[in-house]
Amino acid sequence: MNETIQKYKSSLTGFWNTRSKSQKWTMGIVVLLTILLIVAVTFFSTRTALVPLYSNLSPAETGSIKESLDSKGITSEISEGGTTILVPTEMVDTLKVQLASEGLPKTGSIDYSFFSQNAGFGMTDNEFNVLKLDAMQTELALLIKSIEGVQDASVMISLPEQGIFVNDQTQQASASIVLQTQPGYQFEQSQISGLYNLVSKSVPNLPTDNIVIMNQFFEYFELENVNNSSFAGNISSQMDVKKQIERDIQQQVQSMLGTLIGFNKVVVSVSTDIDFTQEAREENLVVPVDEENLEGITMSAQRITETFTGEGANAAGGVPAGEDPADSLGTTYVGSTDGDGDYERIEETMNYEVSRVMKEIVESPYKVRDIGIQVMVEPPTPDDPTSLPLETQDDITQILSTIIRTSIDKESNPDLTPEAIEQKVVVSVAEFNGKQEFTSTNIPAIPWWVYVIGGILLAVIILLIFMIVRSRKNNIEEELEYEEPVRISIPDVNEEKESETTVRKKQLEKMARDKPEEFAKLLRTWMTEE
Repeated sequence: MNETIQKYKSSLTGFWNTRSKSQKWTMGIVVLLTILLIVAVTFFSTRTALVPLYSNLSPAETGSIKESLDSKGITSEISEGGTTILVPTEMVDTLKVQLASEGLPKTGSIDYSFFSQNAGFGMTDNEFNVLKLDAMQTELALLIKSIEGVQDASVMISLPEQGIFVNDQTQQASASIVLQTQPGYQFEQSQISGLYNLVSKSVPNLPTDNIVIMNQFFEYFELENVNNSSFAGNISSQMDVKKQIERDIQQQVQSMLGTLIGFNKVVVSVSTDIDFTQEAREENLVVPVDEENLEGITMSAQRITETFTGEGANAAGGVPAGEDPADSLGTTYVGSTDGDGDYERIEETMNYEVSRVMKEIVESPYKVRDIGIQVMVEPPTPDDPTSLPLETQDDITQILSTIIRTSIDKESNPDLTPEAIEQKVVVSVAEFNGKQEFTSTNIPAIPWWVYVIGGILLAVIILLIFMIVRSRKNNIEEELEYEEPVRISIPDVNEEKESETTVRKKQLEKMARDKPEEFAKLLRTWMTEE
């Protein structure tokens, strides 16, 4: 065994010593990279992939789920600051069903199931009312979250105290709701109306006028007044129209700038001046059909021609006695100057038809006389206002100026210059210190170190391929440069000619070396014969 090891060792030593320095470096690097590759493949093939089981958890919920998983012997990790718990990929669906059967995760909020699980004596009326209000807020938030476009909801309900007398006037409740909406999602008026009705019908004595709904971008969702058909003298309707116009422009600007900069980086305020003066008039116009000649269409024509010859004829020319000159249009008398002679009477009557246009004009119920848009933008680096390029600020100003130019009534502002429009736009760049933060559900991404290791492995593979190709190229060049020396066969002067004696001698030596026992027997036999 030792001889075999020594033989391989000497062979490897001889092979290593016959290599050049560059070949030694190449082989060393290849061996090292191969070991690293094997270690990396082994690590990733044996490592368990973890994915989120639940996200946006409270610390209490995370602790209860972690405790349950540890008791089952299931590998789990906590990330995202204690709000997300990770488990193996293949166990996600099974664990969700098992934890749901155990009542996990517990949201920490009280819902109506609390009363069935904790029903008993000893609870005061005040405690019951507090729990009931909390349960009502939780259930209402869950209902609102099921609406399309709503990711999360926070509900605050204020219930009036019940009077102790029957004739006490019933007070009304109020509700404030903050929605976390999907960025860029536009709610239709039917959805907003349904949301108001949902909240109003879920809480006793809660009219829609006492409900305030806004999103994380401070955009208010107003309930449209269905009685807006009459505008004259209705101040409430006029205010509703004004709010609707301002909200539409605000949402348009918010969506546009939010896509450009970020929805949590922009706050928009719009103020308008609306002219609700209405005018209704009727116009009866008579215009000629032929505007060039100022004539109408000839509907009928009458031509009368009279001639007379004899004594007692009237003098030629003029108007017959007893006729009004205004009525004798188209009548002509032609005759002689004396009493006797000839005369001729020609009468033409023409009836023309003109165009009669009757217009009933009712102008628009409102006109936008003036608009002011104020925009606050948070720079990419919140504490560094200069991090927002001036080109971006100029683009924002130009966008707002275009909206104002196309929205203002041209008759109310005939001399609307670019300088006047710029005075109606205010763009402020500052850090937002009071914006409300929501915990968003982060989709698990591939960790950065996976990309790093993948890049290293790819570089190792490329380097190995390069070194192998280069080593082969060098070997081919060395083989081409190496010339095998010409062997010259020189007969050995000491070589003896083989004879029968020498052949037997060699056979005996071989037998003694290979088969010593048989050689000893043969030797004893020869000695016995002698």
